[in-house]
Amino acid sequence: MSEPWLVIGLGNPGPKYAYNRHNVGYLVVGELLARARASLTKHKSGASVADVRLGLGPGGAPGPRAILAITNTYMNVSGAPVRSLTDFYSVGPERLLVVHDELDLPAHTLRLKRGGGEGGHNGLKSITQHVGTREYGRLRVGIDRPPGRMDPAAYVLQDFPAGQREDWGVSVAQAADVVEDVAGAGFEAAQMRLHSA
Repeated sequence: MSEPWLVIGLGNPGPKYAYNRHNVGYLVVGELLARARASLTKHKSGASVADVRLGLGPGGAPGPRAILAITNTYMNVSGAPVRSLTDFYSVGPERLLVVHDELDLPAHTLRLKRGGGEGGHNGLKSITQHVGTREYGRLRVGIDRPPGRMDPAAYVLQDFPAGQREDWGVSVAQAADVVEDVAGAGFEAAQMRLHSA
């Protein structure tokens, strides 16, 4: 059996950050947990994890194995727990998928990417530094640029506006679908499907 996917949702811990734009990775992991009827348990790595089956396989069999995780540290020091998890579960960068917010994409846009720069995203910078490579998968969830001259750091720490919560719920569910597709069909096949949709 092939090694599991390690799916990391980036965000900041604690209720005050729960619905921030920066926490969309946490929200996607939350959706996947609900589908798998699983809950997170604290791990010695500084993350909380759940070992699950994602989606359904042929004939309704349980889907592929994945480790869902959120870091219990602040975003800018996400790398150390992620490295601990890759070591603990013996997962290489080719089976690591990081779900994160992306300022450089229009709101609700989903894109899969492997490697490349971090675009000023401190969570990704920390992961790259600790994992030792940029060649891991990312599911980028577009949150758009802040209006006017607003500081991007302040913008990402704002909650999704109440009037947009329903739309964001749809986007989070779509992102969870993409994660299930990556685990089931492989990164490249899922990427082709997503980007040609």
